[in-house]
Amino acid sequence: MNEKRLTSYLPLLVMSALIITSDFLDTKLFPIGDMSFAVWFILSVFCFACGYYLNKPLGWAQGTKLVFAVSIAAAIVSISLITFFKEYFQMPQLNAEVIIVFALRNVFLGSMSFFGMAISEVMLQQIKIAGQTEKLQFIEDTIKDARKESDLVIREAQVKANKILNEAELNAKNTILKKERIERELKEFIQIEKELIKKYEET
Repeated sequence: MNEKRLTSYLPLLVMSALIITSDFLDTKLFPIGDMSFAVWFILSVFCFACGYYLNKPLGWAQGTKLVFAVSIAAAIVSISLITFFKEYFQMPQLNAEVIIVFALRNVFLGSMSFFGMAISEVMLQQIKIAGQTEKLQFIEDTIKDARKESDLVIREAQVKANKILNEAELNAKNTILKKERIERELKEFIQIEKELIKKYEET
């Protein structure tokens, strides 16, 4: 656990080392030349890679704070080195302009780490969005299937209800017909009985 946590901070250490050692690459500020551009390009790529790999273990919120803090700390260390070893940097007279330019070099490399973190965060968010889109599509398909199944169940229930209703109506009609037939037969039976009683009384 601790080893994993330490390795997550390793890109920060590499970035700070690159920013500080960039002051010793050339004592002249931004010299013009193909080799100088190549060196600064490689440094920028390394700082970009540090920011890119730093975003995944630490996250955007914590990572940007740490990158900002390390960039400021590295700039302060660089300014302190330039101030105490100005003879090495061929700066017999140190002024604010020189300090600002060195600080800008350090801030430039730090901003490349920010850029790497931003690219990594965008890619992670795109992966999350793609995953959420797939989940949403799966949920929509599930809802569609559930609607189809519910419509089918409702139709089957309607068919069964209509069948039961038709059977009930048919039974009711048959019952009414039976009742009417029984009433008619009873009336006829009563009528016959009355006639028989009348004939019996007459005899």
